[in-house]
Amino acid sequence: MERTGSKLTDDLIRQAVDGNGTAFTALWDEYIGQLRAYIRGWLKNLDDLYVDDICSRSFEKAFRQIGSFDPRKSQFITWLRTIAHNTALDLLAQEGRVHPRHQTVYLDEGAHVQAVADSIADQDDSALESIIKDENISATSRYIDALPELYREVARRRLLDGMQYKEIAVALDMELNTVRTRIRRAKQMIDNMSKEEEHDI
Repeated sequence: MERTGSKLTDDLIRQAVDGNGTAFTALWDEYIGQLRAYIRGWLKNLDDLYVDDICSRSFEKAFRQIGSFDPRKSQFITWLRTIAHNTALDLLAQEGRVHPRHQTVYLDEGAHVQAVADSIADQDDSALESIIKDENISATSRYIDALPELYREVARRRLLDGMQYKEIAVALDMELNTVRTRIRRAKQMIDNMSKEEEHDI
């Protein structure tokens, strides 16, 4: 692998390619600020929680595709921005907020943005979270263990330990919006794993 110009990044990428989730979490810590700034600068009207959702999804894709990153062609942050750009367009197209063939984003600042924030409010458990709480603890623990490293600890503290979002943010020294976004994505992935198991039975 050729050098990216940063020994830290080079080492972390090498470990992430080998499947080290902790190394990829470190890449998140190193680059999340730049990625957020890029998305906020491009999509100025998006709610912060929505921006974090795009970032989380983009890092998920990057982790799955890390083996295809070529430092000879671009810097790591440039590669991340490309993934985030496409992820944002896909998400907005799914919601009818941008035409999938267009590169111009049309934002609706009204009810949808508020709905996104309300859907992950600290005191308002989602239907999925209620279902998870009612399931066998060992099954929930197994699903959490199968999550990517990025989501595992926040999911364990929320779904098994019952901690509030703010408590998790303080305990892990993490931004509250990041905690909310990671828990939201963890729930979605757990739901998918549960459905896949039911389908296989």
